[in-house]
Amino acid sequence: PLEMSAKKPVPFLRQVVSVRKKVHRDPRFDDLSGEYKPEIFMKTYSFLDSIKKQEKEMVQKQLKKCRNTEQKEKLQQLLNRMTQQEQAQKKQQKLRERELSLKRQQRELAKQGKKPFFLKKSEKRKLELAEKYAELKRSGKLESFLTKKRKRNALKDKRRLPSQKNS
Repeated sequence: PLEMSAKKPVPFLRQVVSVRKKVHRDPRFDDLSGEYKPEIFMKTYSFLDSIKKQEKEMVQKQLKKCRNTEQKEKLQQLLNRMTQQEQAQKKQQKLRERELSLKRQQRELAKQGKKPFFLKKSEKRKLELAEKYAELKRSGKLESFLTKKRKRNALKDKRRLPSQKNS
């Protein structure tokens, strides 16, 4: 820094040497980090699935050995969360595969010289629902699913009706 005389008063707007401010960047939102592609991400970090599987088995073993009720409850919650995450990941993977297959079909049709046809969101939802029902039918859980759905809808209808008070 520049030495200043103690006899002379310091100027109000003095010249200060500027220091370059360090710019922090978040790789999740930065363009320099590239574009997020789920397929590439899943391939790159596929080794995590095996680690998660090992961790889940470890938690299950701990749950069997555990005697403390509070600890057991925490472990059970952890196991449930792990299972739910696994199911969600499988669901996402199925959805991605379905999207890719639709894209491939469109490309094939385009190669044959036909005009591309893109499904609406509602049509995609209908196809998804039909697939879900077919899967439930294959596994034999369709009836229980439908009875639960009927009960849920009956409860909703009951709530919507005006209350019947005898007065």
